[in-house]
Amino acid sequence: MLTSTDFSGLLNERFFRNFLPVPATNQLRLGVGTPDFQLPDITNGTLVKLSDYKGKQPVLVAFTRIFTEKQYCPFCYPHIKALTENYEQFKNRRIEVLMITSTDERQSQIVVRDLGLQMPLLSDPSCRVFHTYNVGQALGAPLPAQFVLDKEGKLRYWHLFSFLDHNASVETLLQQFIGISENN
Repeated sequence: MLTSTDFSGLLNERFFRNFLPVPATNQLRLGVGTPDFQLPDITNGTLVKLSDYKGKQPVLVAFTRIFTEKQYCPFCYPHIKALTENYEQFKNRRIEVLMITSTDERQSQIVVRDLGLQMPLLSDPSCRVFHTYNVGQALGAPLPAQFVLDKEGKLRYWHLFSFLDHNASVETLLQQFIGISENN
Protein backbone atom coordinates (compact mmCIF):
# COMPACT_ATOMS: atom_id res chain seq x y z
CA MET A 1 0.00 0.00 0.00
CA LEU A 2 1.37 3.37 -1.03
CA THR A 3 0.90 6.20 1.42
CA SER A 4 1.64 9.81 0.79
CA THR A 5 2.65 12.49 3.21
CA ASP A 6 1.13 15.95 2.98
CA PHE A 7 3.87 18.58 3.20
CA SER A 8 1.59 21.52 2.31
CA GLY A 9 2.18 24.47 4.55
CA LEU A 10 5.64 23.30 5.60
CA LEU A 11 7.70 25.76 3.57
CA ASN A 12 6.59 29.04 5.09
CA GLU A 13 8.26 32.11 6.57
CA ARG A 14 8.62 30.40 9.98
CA PHE A 15 10.36 27.41 8.35
CA PHE A 16 13.01 29.55 6.68
CA ARG A 17 13.47 31.78 9.76
CA ASN A 18 14.17 28.66 11.86
CA PHE A 19 16.02 26.58 9.26
CA LEU A 20 19.63 27.10 10.37
CA PRO A 21 20.57 25.22 13.53
CA VAL A 22 20.91 27.27 16.69
CA PRO A 23 21.77 25.23 19.78
CA ALA A 24 19.69 25.48 22.91
CA THR A 25 21.37 27.55 25.60
CA ASN A 26 20.19 27.78 29.15
CA GLN A 27 20.53 31.37 30.23
CA LEU A 28 17.79 31.05 32.84
CA ARG A 29 18.77 30.34 36.43
CA LEU A 30 17.27 27.95 38.95
CA GLY A 31 15.43 29.70 41.77
CA VAL A 32 14.74 32.78 39.65
CA GLY A 33 11.60 33.80 37.76
CA THR A 34 11.37 33.22 34.02
CA PRO A 35 10.33 35.74 31.35
CA ASP A 36 6.62 36.48 31.27
CA PHE A 37 4.64 35.95 28.08
CA GLN A 38 1.10 36.21 26.78
CA LEU A 39 -0.14 33.91 24.02
CA PRO A 40 -3.49 32.74 22.64
CA ASP A 41 -4.73 29.44 24.08
CA ILE A 42 -6.16 27.59 21.12
CA THR A 43 -7.76 24.89 23.31
CA ASN A 44 -9.90 27.32 25.33
CA GLY A 45 -10.07 30.39 23.07
CA THR A 46 -8.52 32.73 25.64
CA LEU A 47 -5.28 34.65 26.14
CA VAL A 48 -2.89 33.10 28.66
CA LYS A 49 -0.37 35.17 30.56
CA LEU A 50 2.27 33.20 32.47
CA SER A 51 2.34 35.73 35.32
CA ASP A 52 -1.37 35.05 35.99
CA TYR A 53 -0.30 31.74 37.60
CA LYS A 54 2.21 33.40 39.95
CA GLY A 55 1.17 32.92 43.55
CA LYS A 56 -1.58 30.50 42.52
CA GLN A 57 -0.11 27.24 41.22
CA PRO A 58 2.98 25.59 39.74
CA VAL A 59 3.30 25.43 35.96
CA LEU A 60 4.99 23.18 33.43
CA VAL A 61 5.93 25.20 30.34
CA ALA A 62 6.39 22.61 27.60
CA PHE A 63 7.73 23.90 24.28
CA THR A 64 6.93 21.40 21.53
CA ARG A 65 7.95 21.02 17.92
CA ILE A 66 5.13 20.78 15.40
CA PHE A 67 5.94 21.66 11.80
CA THR A 68 2.38 21.87 10.46
CA GLU A 69 -1.02 20.51 11.48
CA LYS A 70 -0.04 17.31 9.63
CA GLN A 71 3.69 17.15 10.33
CA TYR A 72 4.89 16.46 13.88
CA CYS A 73 8.44 16.10 15.05
CA PRO A 74 9.03 12.34 15.51
CA PHE A 75 10.61 13.03 18.92
CA CYS A 76 7.85 15.39 20.09
CA TYR A 77 4.74 13.53 18.95
CA PRO A 78 5.15 10.75 21.56
CA HIS A 79 5.86 13.43 24.19
CA ILE A 80 2.71 15.38 23.26
CA LYS A 81 0.69 12.15 23.48
CA ALA A 82 2.23 11.27 26.87
CA LEU A 83 1.49 14.72 28.30
CA THR A 84 -2.06 14.50 26.95
CA GLU A 85 -2.61 11.03 28.42
CA ASN A 86 -1.24 12.16 31.79
CA TYR A 87 -2.73 15.66 31.94
CA GLU A 88 -5.12 14.60 34.72
CA GLN A 89 -2.14 13.59 36.90
CA PHE A 90 -0.82 17.14 36.63
CA LYS A 91 -4.26 18.67 37.23
CA ASN A 92 -4.84 16.42 40.27
CA ARG A 93 -1.65 17.90 41.76
CA ARG A 94 -2.83 21.43 40.90
CA ILE A 95 -0.14 21.84 38.22
CA GLU A 96 -1.00 23.56 34.95
CA VAL A 97 0.64 22.37 31.74
CA LEU A 98 1.13 25.09 29.13
CA MET A 99 2.19 23.54 25.84
CA ILE A 100 3.63 26.06 23.38
CA THR A 101 3.81 25.43 19.63
CA SER A 102 5.05 27.52 16.74
CA THR A 103 2.12 26.55 14.52
CA ASP A 104 -0.29 29.36 13.69
CA GLU A 105 -3.79 29.52 15.16
CA ARG A 106 -5.48 27.68 12.26
CA GLN A 107 -2.92 24.87 12.31
CA SER A 108 -3.06 24.73 16.12
CA GLN A 109 -6.87 24.37 16.06
CA ILE A 110 -6.47 21.26 13.87
CA VAL A 111 -3.83 19.86 16.25
CA VAL A 112 -6.16 20.40 19.25
CA ARG A 113 -9.01 18.66 17.44
CA ASP A 114 -6.97 15.78 15.99
CA LEU A 115 -5.17 15.00 19.26
CA GLY A 116 -8.13 15.71 21.54
CA LEU A 117 -6.03 18.08 23.65
CA GLN A 118 -7.47 19.22 26.97
CA MET A 119 -4.39 21.10 28.18
CA PRO A 120 -3.81 24.63 26.92
CA LEU A 121 -2.03 24.73 23.56
CA LEU A 122 -0.49 28.18 23.13
CA SER A 123 0.29 29.43 19.63
CA ASP A 124 3.57 31.31 19.07
CA PRO A 125 4.03 31.43 15.25
CA SER A 126 6.51 34.32 15.52
CA CYS A 127 8.62 32.06 17.82
CA ARG A 128 9.17 35.08 20.08
CA VAL A 129 8.69 33.09 23.30
CA PHE A 130 10.77 30.16 22.00
CA HIS A 131 13.62 32.61 21.33
CA THR A 132 13.18 34.38 24.67
CA TYR A 133 13.65 31.03 26.42
CA ASN A 134 16.65 30.16 24.17
CA VAL A 135 15.37 26.68 23.30
CA GLY A 136 17.25 26.60 19.99
CA GLN A 137 16.08 25.75 16.48
CA ALA A 138 16.83 23.48 13.53
CA LEU A 139 15.34 22.41 10.21
CA GLY A 140 12.41 24.79 10.20
CA ALA A 141 11.14 24.84 13.77
CA PRO A 142 12.23 25.69 17.30
CA LEU A 143 13.43 22.81 19.46
CA PRO A 144 11.44 21.33 22.35
CA ALA A 145 12.15 22.11 25.99
CA GLN A 146 10.44 21.86 29.37
CA PHE A 147 10.53 24.30 32.30
CA VAL A 148 9.13 23.49 35.77
CA LEU A 149 8.03 26.60 37.65
CA ASP A 150 6.97 26.62 41.29
CA LYS A 151 3.92 28.43 42.64
CA GLU A 152 5.89 31.69 42.84
CA GLY A 153 7.02 31.41 39.21
CA LYS A 154 10.60 30.46 40.03
CA LEU A 155 12.44 27.99 37.81
CA ARG A 156 12.99 24.66 39.58
CA TYR A 157 13.99 22.40 36.66
CA TRP A 158 14.67 22.70 32.95
CA HIS A 159 15.26 20.24 30.16
CA LEU A 160 16.60 21.31 26.77
CA PHE A 161 16.54 19.14 23.66
CA SER A 162 19.51 17.00 22.73
CA PHE A 163 19.69 14.07 20.33
CA LEU A 164 20.52 11.83 23.27
CA ASP A 165 17.66 13.07 25.47
CA HIS A 166 14.86 14.63 23.41
CA ASN A 167 12.23 15.48 26.04
CA ALA A 168 11.93 14.95 29.78
CA SER A 169 9.60 12.04 30.49
CA VAL A 170 6.26 12.58 32.20
CA GLU A 171 7.63 10.67 35.21
CA THR A 172 10.68 12.95 35.41
CA LEU A 173 8.51 16.05 35.13
CA LEU A 174 6.04 14.90 37.78
CA GLN A 175 8.98 14.01 40.05
CA GLN A 176 10.25 17.61 39.77
CA PHE A 177 6.98 18.88 41.21
CA ILE A 178 7.17 16.76 44.37
CA GLY A 179 7.40 19.19 47.26
CA ILE A 180 6.52 22.11 44.98
CA SER A 181 2.82 21.44 44.44
CA GLU A 182 2.25 19.79 47.83
CA ASN A 183 2.81 23.12 49.58
CA ASN A 184 -0.15 24.82 47.89
